[in-house]
Amino acid sequence: MQLGRVGVWWSGSWRDPDDPGRSVAPELESLGYGALWSSGRFDAGLAPHFEKLLASTDHVAVASGIVSIWAGAPEDVGPAVSALEDRFPGRFVLGIGTSHSVAVADYTRPYSKMVAYLDALDALATPVPPERRVLAALGPRMLRLAAARAAGAHPYFVPVEHTAWARGILGPGPLLAPEVAVVLETDPARARQLARGYASTYLGLTNYTQNLRNFGFDDEDIRGGGSDRLIDAVIPWGDAATLAAAVRAHLDAGADHVCVQVIAGREGFPLHEYRELAATLLAG
Repeated sequence: MQLGRVGVWWSGSWRDPDDPGRSVAPELESLGYGALWSSGRFDAGLAPHFEKLLASTDHVAVASGIVSIWAGAPEDVGPAVSALEDRFPGRFVLGIGTSHSVAVADYTRPYSKMVAYLDALDALATPVPPERRVLAALGPRMLRLAAARAAGAHPYFVPVEHTAWARGILGPGPLLAPEVAVVLETDPARARQLARGYASTYLGLTNYTQNLRNFGFDDEDIRGGGSDRLIDAVIPWGDAATLAAAVRAHLDAGADHVCVQVIAGREGFPLHEYRELAATLLAG
């Protein structure tokens, strides 16, 4: 599957903010973004917007980032993936993950749960093949599992140092597709304010904060919405050229594909920002 080097990550509505009756997906495809990543939320199967994204575009890949293994049972997710494959051959990637303890009633042995989930996907009458699934992975065990039993890994909320380290764990073959949130704003105070608004949720989740501690951040960096040092490392901000350089840094560190999530501080899809970024972000 061809994802290209840069994709779009978005968890909300994919409607044009200036024309709510129009999907933004066809324009993103025409601009050259290689994949559209959308949250799987906690739906029992696959959210209907994946089919809508595929139906409104011609060739761009669509990926779930992510479907929670605690909510979407394999016997529901597998047939839904198969149905998308029948209609849109070779274009859908199933991203799955273990979510977080605060979102799950019984968060017992998440790694073992993931192994059992992959076993169940393999045992279906129409399995979801390993090359068509990716795992949300931060730590070494889940990264190694992603290399062994999936196309690769989709880390989220990580500095570039994690990308380089994850490539070392995965080895040279598997896909490494980190999400990178960016703020298209040159004023430091305003940019960091927007970034902290986005980061506040993730800095309250143990999986992410422990991962950041593994890369040299401490309690002082994590509290209060994140220190300037942490914010600048995880959520690049600046003009289009600065953001393109930050994305290239992840690619140079070993990423095959970077899912860019624009943080704009307003409701609705940030289409204007993705338009402005396209020329520099997708160049070369």
